[in-house]
Amino acid sequence: MLRSFRILKILVYFSNMVNHNNDSLEKEKIKDNPLRSIAKAISWRAIASATTFLVVFVIFRRYSDKTFNEVMETASVITIADFFAKILFYYLHERIWTNILWGKTWKRNYWQRSAWKKLYREKHSSK
Repeated sequence: MLRSFRILKILVYFSNMVNHNNDSLEKEKIKDNPLRSIAKAISWRAIASATTFLVVFVIFRRYSDKTFNEVMETASVITIADFFAKILFYYLHERIWTNILWGKTWKRNYWQRSAWKKLYREKHSSK
């Protein structure tokens, strides 16, 4: 029971981090644009689809009585279907995660920070 309470407490903490908007710190959030998500999806799918093709090819070649050309055709069809289905799901997954604030890198506004340091030095150097 105590463990469940701790897990619940951690989940509530992280959900508050995701939804928390701290305007007083004047932070700018860094967010991936959709083109970056598409590029990441395509590059990952190329690697994953090559792996899918090899796995399907080896399994069908070893455990079926199909000819080499039939195995190539089957592996190609499975890989093409896999490529388009998973690239769509990866893109949607990436877009959902880009809108979640938890774990994002935040940067303070450089000029406001510099102005604050300058003002601080002026006020404290005269004493």
